[in-house]
This record gives sequence, structure tokens and C-alpha cells, in this order.
Amino acid sequence: MEKFKVLKAVAAPMTLVNVDTDMIIPARFLKTIKRTGLGKSAFYAMRYDENGAERSDFILNKEPYRHAKILIAGANFGCGSSREHAPWSLADFGLTCIIAPSFADIFYGNSFKNGILCITLPQEEVDKLAAKAGTGNTAGGEFTVDLENQTITAPDGAVTPFSLDGTKRTNLLNGLDDIGITLQSTGEIKTFEDKQRREQPWLYAQASA
Repeated sequence: MEKFKVLKAVAAPMTLVNVDTDMIIPARFLKTIKRTGLGKSAFYAMRYDENGAERSDFILNKEPYRHAKILIAGANFGCGSSREHAPWSLADFGLTCIIAPSFADIFYGNSFKNGILCITLPQEEVDKLAAKAGTGNTAGGEFTVDLENQTITAPDGAVTPFSLDGTKRTNLLNGLDDIGITLQSTGEIKTFEDKQRREQPWLYAQASA
């Protein structure tokens, strides 16, 4: 997993509430266990019409938002089923940071495990950032998300602080998913296995043919 320290990118305002995981990635696209290739189907029903053509009025089909890496979303983002394909599709699309008033718990946890920073802010702060991303002189400008200092800097220079669980912050800064966290304890695991092998050798005996 890539380390997340400072992200400077366009932010797309999409403040619909209760965007569920089926809206993020419809069930018919869940036939793969690979994390790649799902980006083209992210927000499928909103991005494409019944003929598969892009909908010109959808924010992520517009310039410069089709290149956004930050999504400013509505409350309860990622609700619905627990499918991990949802953050997979967003990451494959290129979104690595989502800012919203609230997130569904399982989606929130899955996102961090896949390198996506989810930032929770009060509704009024999200509204301000969405306005700067989508209207006025700052529309389409780049935002800077600094995870080390836990700040969001808007295109007009205004700084918004955010808080984050220390463990999630550390894991993202160091690019650690669950496997990476486990591998940090390789020495302790080997010590335990060596001791267990000596004291309970039958657990390691090969089954007779």
C-alpha cells in the first residue's frame, strides 16, 4: 500500500446523502476478486446512461473533476452492504481522499485498509469546502490534504484542521495494510513458532502419507 503524506489535487463536490455501496459499485460488477479494473464501473448508474454513454451532467464526467483525487461527499457515505469492492473501485478510479460529515462504519474501515483517507468534518465545514471546489473563483482549483499536520488547505489558502484516530493515521503515513502490520511482528512470530515447535512438536509433524 502506498504511503499517504501530502495530497495536492482537484476535489470534486458530490454532496448527495446516503450514497450506498451499490451506487458506488453495482452488484453486477462484483465478479472479480482483483482490486484493479473496477474504476471504470465506479458510480456506474450516475456516470453512464442506458446506452453506456457518459452523462454530461455528472460531476466526475466534467473537467477538471474527472481527474479528481479528492471527493467531497454527503452524510452517511458508503452505507449499505459491506462489499470491499466499493473502496477498491474508488481507489482504482483515482480517489484517495474522501471528505464527508459521516461515513458508514464498515466502508470507513475498509477504505483505510485500501489506502483511502476518510476525513470527517462538521456539515458546515464540508459545505464550505464543497462550495470552494465547485463554485466561484476557486472552482476546480487544487486542495492540499496534509495528513502529517492534519490540515486541508483550500485553493484560496484557507486552512481547515481535521482529527483522525492515531492508529489509522500512522498506518496510512507508513503505507501499512493488515498484512503490512502483521509483517512488522515477523520476529515475534518466529520466536513464538520456534518455542511452540520445541514444546509441541506434534503440531508441526507432517501427516503420514
